[in-house]
Amino acid sequence: MERPLPEKVRRRVVAFTGDALGGLTVAQLPPPLRQYARFTPQRRVKFGGNAMAAALESDAVFRQRIASRLREQLPELAGALDEGAPPPAADPVDVAAVGYVLRPAGWAKLVAAAGEEAQRAQAERAGEEVQRELTRLREELSHARSAARDDAERARRDVEALRKELDGTQRRLRSAQADVRRGEAALRRAQSELEAARSAAGADKAASDSEVRRLKSRLAESESALEAQRRAAREGRSVEDMRVRLLLDTVLDAAQGLRRELALPPSESRPADTVEAVEPGRMSPKDVAARALSATDPALLDQLLALPQAHLVVDGYNVTKTGYPAMPLEKQRLRLLGGLAGLAAQSNAEVTCVFDGAELAAPVLLAPPRGVRVLFSKPGQTADELIRRLVRAEPPGRPVVVVSSDREVADGCAAAGARPVAATLLLKRLART
Repeated sequence: MERPLPEKVRRRVVAFTGDALGGLTVAQLPPPLRQYARFTPQRRVKFGGNAMAAALESDAVFRQRIASRLREQLPELAGALDEGAPPPAADPVDVAAVGYVLRPAGWAKLVAAAGEEAQRAQAERAGEEVQRELTRLREELSHARSAARDDAERARRDVEALRKELDGTQRRLRSAQADVRRGEAALRRAQSELEAARSAAGADKAASDSEVRRLKSRLAESESALEAQRRAAREGRSVEDMRVRLLLDTVLDAAQGLRRELALPPSESRPADTVEAVEPGRMSPKDVAARALSATDPALLDQLLALPQAHLVVDGYNVTKTGYPAMPLEKQRLRLLGGLAGLAAQSNAEVTCVFDGAELAAPVLLAPPRGVRVLFSKPGQTADELIRRLVRAEPPGRPVVVVSSDREVADGCAAAGARPVAATLLLKRLART
């Protein structure tokens, strides 16, 4: 053949071969086609079409076997092609496909003529399709033009109606704008009047509030004075009297302790004894400095508590969380208070232990040990503030010892006249007992 098979003829040849392939055994098939022997005809055409076309072209024995199957399936068409007179009414594609497989005398011309006939028929059908499509498009164009004219007319009428409606709306808008301007003017007048009324009311309220505060202040002062009078009448003495008496007791006890410690009779004191000199057997300043105690020596706490009328104030949780932080808070309190009770009994000093009570959900059921005052801070107040208040409540001159490792608490208490010591010093003193 001078040119390849037309595509339609090739597809028909492959279809005939796929149908005829089922009547052959696997041994009768070329090796490339044996894998498609169990396929259906449609799957053979889909997956093995190229292989079948190549086998028909290159394998004459295989082509003869397919031709034998076609002679059995299409005997009339095969006989007519063998005689060289194909039926005029036969499909040109079938004639070309069968002629390609059987290959009678002049088969190439027959296939070429059938291919041309098939292409001509296809062109005629395509022309008819194009003509029908053109007719349909013309009808659609005519309908579209008619619809467009109708739409344009409706749009013109709608535009006219909208123009009239817009004119009416603009008139109503101008009227509404005039009403809004009048309303805004009235609103401005009302706002100015309201501001004036608010200013007057604010002035009156400020004067009333000032008067109320003044009256409340006078009432609070009166209530405070009355409460102070009632408390003084109830206790029989004022707080200042108590502070003076406590300071007097402290001075007297200190004077008596100093006299006992010096062991000097009053009649033996002479002015010459005030002259500084080194006498035989007396300690020098160097020896006195050697007897100074370290800040971590528990004996220092014993010396401080041995002072007359000494008051020991303990920052409870600061000490317990330094010494035994792993224990629950309740056991921390009990352990510390037990040690402070023994210390109070040994030193006869006043002992106050302060705990932070700001986060307590309920009152603590605790029986303070003998000789130890236990206090909890009020809600909204910390234990540090309560300790500073206790120090400020003491009269100047009374020895007050504050146990806390909190630098802010220690500095504040030292500024108020107390002697701060670290929590570790108290823990060492309690451990010694």
